[in-house]
Amino acid sequence: MALADKLDTLTGIFGIGQPPTGSKDPFALRRAALGVLRTLIEGELDIDLEQLVQAATAQHGAALTSATTAADVFDFLLGRYRAMYEEQGIAVDVIQAVQACRPSVARDFDRRVKAVAHFRTLPEAAALAAANKRVSNILAKETVTGGEIEKSLLEAGAEQALADAVAAAAARVAPCFASGDYTTALTTLASLREPVDAFFDSVMVMAEDAAVRANRLRLLSWLRALFLRVADISQLS
Repeated sequence: MALADKLDTLTGIFGIGQPPTGSKDPFALRRAALGVLRTLIEGELDIDLEQLVQAATAQHGAALTSATTAADVFDFLLGRYRAMYEEQGIAVDVIQAVQACRPSVARDFDRRVKAVAHFRTLPEAAALAAANKRVSNILAKETVTGGEIEKSLLEAGAEQALADAVAAAAARVAPCFASGDYTTALTTLASLREPVDAFFDSVMVMAEDAAVRANRLRLLSWLRALFLRVADISQLS
């Protein structure tokens, strides 16, 4: 009942174009949003928040004037995580790293935040965050084709070592992702620091050979995708 009441208020007020602005929040929508998140997390309810918002929006029928109500409310709820976790002493960049992946289950968001907060304390974290930022910048400028890594195109040494390490790590963390054990997953992925550093020290990603270049970009995309199963750690400062 509490969830229904708060979601009805949020979608109804957003739906008539009256969201909070600046310091003004006459309908206490920020408090209602925090109440929704806390109820889902503390009640250990694995309910999809985006679906809840869509269902609440639909109940208003033609009474709403905004066609983007559901999307706006979901974005608003995502934004409220920052206030909630900052109160708990979680660093802003940790929260933003998880927000970047837009998890739709609040309890899942909570597990990710705690996992990234722990990962941030590891000695490998800074180097891997920097590497992910570098990978993100490279991939943003290039078109990455799908498909498997072509083993015959891998150069012996650091490139082959990274491909092997990523494949092994992916196999080890698959059960962690399936169970939502993100802390163990990120701790396992921390072992990639040395092969990642060695790769960037000795391998030119943008090789002249188009096939080799495409293969290296796929390898980096594969690496980044593993971390994005939890959060965008390139956001960590």
